[in-house]
Amino acid sequence: MSGSKVPITRVREEVCAILAASTGETKRKFVETVELQIGLKNYDPQRDKRFSGTIKLPYIPRPRLSVCILGDAHDCDRAKEQEMPFRSAEDLKKLNKNKKLIKKLAASFDAFLASETMIKQIPRLLGPGLHKAGKFPTPISRNDDLNVRADEIRATIKFQLKKVLCLAVAIGNVSMTEDELVSNIMLAINFLVSLLKKNWQNVKSLFIKSTMGKPHRLL
Repeated sequence: MSGSKVPITRVREEVCAILAASTGETKRKFVETVELQIGLKNYDPQRDKRFSGTIKLPYIPRPRLSVCILGDAHDCDRAKEQEMPFRSAEDLKKLNKNKKLIKKLAASFDAFLASETMIKQIPRLLGPGLHKAGKFPTPISRNDDLNVRADEIRATIKFQLKKVLCLAVAIGNVSMTEDELVSNIMLAINFLVSLLKKNWQNVKSLFIKSTMGKPHRLL
């Protein structure tokens, strides 16, 4: 999929402008996220198939994303050793399928990993709560490095068309280098275009924007 519609020189130029603004007089007391904002055209969300796709970016855009392990005894011990948040089957049983408590658990973390043995138990223990929140756990095996798997989630972004013709995804943050941001942006744009029915003909506009900064147009 060619990214020729958006020259890499243009992306680099706008990334430099965002980074310069974020470290200048307007520097914030927190690390701003950089978002890719997409406007679509010639798409009818009611009639056309709504696309959905995930891609792992080369550089982690959201290092602070909180990931909780829903583990068997072995994985809970590993999570404890690595100072990662975890919940055991017993902890989940204590929620007693209370919708408010399950909602609170879902809201407390950005994502979940679960031991293979736990995945099958989750609907029984928690009902559809995590699934409804869009946070159903990703399975992990005994040989997986928990930190590596958590970082995979932090590096993965999702494009999903809902009822409106605009999308926004976090593709980086202002503590990243110019090259890291450019790599993430180019990969994200080209992947999104590959999901669209008519590829570039469905793209109306592309912007990148830091949390508190102004939008920078790419297309």
